[in-house]
This record gives sequence, C-alpha cells and structure tokens, in this order.
Amino acid sequence: MNSVPLTKYGAELLKEELHQLKTKERRTVIDAIAEARSHGDLSENAEYDAAKERQAFVEGRIAELEGKLSSAQIIDPSQVDADGRVVFGATVDLEDLENGQKVQYQIVGTDEADIKLNKVSVTSPIARALIGKSAGDVVEVQAPSGPREYEILDVSYI
Repeated sequence: MNSVPLTKYGAELLKEELHQLKTKERRTVIDAIAEARSHGDLSENAEYDAAKERQAFVEGRIAELEGKLSSAQIIDPSQVDADGRVVFGATVDLEDLENGQKVQYQIVGTDEADIKLNKVSVTSPIARALIGKSAGDVVEVQAPSGPREYEILDVSYI
C-alpha cells in the first residue's frame, strides 16, 4: 500500500474523527437500529433501513480512516530542513504577477486540503508547480482560467 503523506496536524484531525466515529457514532447507530427494530416488521420499516445505511457509512468511514492512518507518513513541517525549498508541509507566500495579489498556501495531504483555510493538496496544480522551488523563483501554474505566474516571496515550515 502506498504511504499517505499527512502533516502532524492533519493526522491528529483524522485520529479525532476516528475516535468520534468509534465511540459516539457507532453507539448512536446501534441505538437507532434497536429503536427501529422495536417498531415491528422490518421489511417496511424506513427508520430501520436508514439506520442500517448510516451504520454502513460509519463502518466504511472507520475502515477508510484506519487504512489511511496505518499507511500514513506523518510529517511535522516545523522539523523539516529543506534549505528554503518548497516541500510537503511548507507554507509559501506568493504574489500573482498579473495583478499583484499576495496569497499564502500550505501544502498538505489530500485529506487535509481546504482552500478556505489556504491549505492546498500536494497533488494540486499549484503545489506541483511549487515543489522544489525557492524564494525568488517564478512559477507558472495551469489554472482553470489559463496559465498564471506567481513569484515565491517566502517559504516557511510552521
């Protein structure tokens, strides 16, 4: 199985979700199934069907999280020594050369990516363009609106 890169923070989030599913969600689903069973005929019992579907989802998500965590390669960005190059976990300050807009992104695993929090997946076009580059470099990114050029202003590992 391929290793899944995760930041230390991202691994903690997945562990918390796994704990929540195992300790609270499982119990809630079991109680819902028991309640639905008490209503009698299971062949026409919508609550029972819904509870069983929820149980399948919860168990599937638990298996998925356990698989990801067991094959995770956890990387603490603060411990990375990449000599100023952009690597997994790095936080990068960029300037769009077309309009001068500045933005900051952290390169994270696919499960952690959240553009609202400026966390981009290591597999995204912008991350792929940035990997291996240093402050002062100009990169071209293939965006949906066409190619864009960014200058790397700073690279940090926080």
